[in-house]
Amino acid sequence: MVTQLASSNQQGIIYPDSDGQPMADNTKQFELIVLIKKNLDLLFANDPHVFVAGDLLWYPVEGSNTTRRAPDAMVVFGRPKQDRGSYLQWREDNIPPQVVFEILSPGNSAKEMIAKYKFYERYGVEEYYLYDPDTSELSGWLRSGNELTEIPEMSGWVSPRLGIRFELSDGELLIYRPNGQRFLSYEELDQQREQERQRAEQAEAELQALRALLQERGINPEQL
Repeated sequence: MVTQLASSNQQGIIYPDSDGQPMADNTKQFELIVLIKKNLDLLFANDPHVFVAGDLLWYPVEGSNTTRRAPDAMVVFGRPKQDRGSYLQWREDNIPPQVVFEILSPGNSAKEMIAKYKFYERYGVEEYYLYDPDTSELSGWLRSGNELTEIPEMSGWVSPRLGIRFELSDGELLIYRPNGQRFLSYEELDQQREQERQRAEQAEAELQALRALLQERGINPEQL
């Protein structure tokens, strides 16, 4: 994220890039936010017109610097990948984030979460997903006209925009890419890369052994 203290428009109104609130209240919440945000980055890595952000202040209304929210993760289709201090919607072709995620923490009050829901409903979010890691409760809402309507069953739900699938297994939230691969943590991704490296090295060693055997028998492997 670009280091920037404030953004302003021609009228001199300042749109702060920070609300002074922490990104997460505990390690469990932080890890889930990072897991979702970074896997969404990977999912849309090759699409220059999908912007993914975490804990970025979104200002939907020009002229109001108090009308704002910072979703734990958000996805905007139709906007370029680039660093931003905040998301000023009127400078982004007036495109709101279509998908937002919130990970509930013990510090979130019911009043605060209702206010977030109403904000996302009012300002054009198409899909809103809320997960409580303490109760393993996953909720989702999908836009229908001017309202966000609750999704009756989230386990097995496939996001219309993202194509990802949500599952709940033994009290754990699992998210799968359209190709069926599960969202992986940094540690799991590192292990996966190491296993792929080892397989590649083994395959190369077997190929070289085969070449040597063929040469011992007077066969030029390059002519096969």
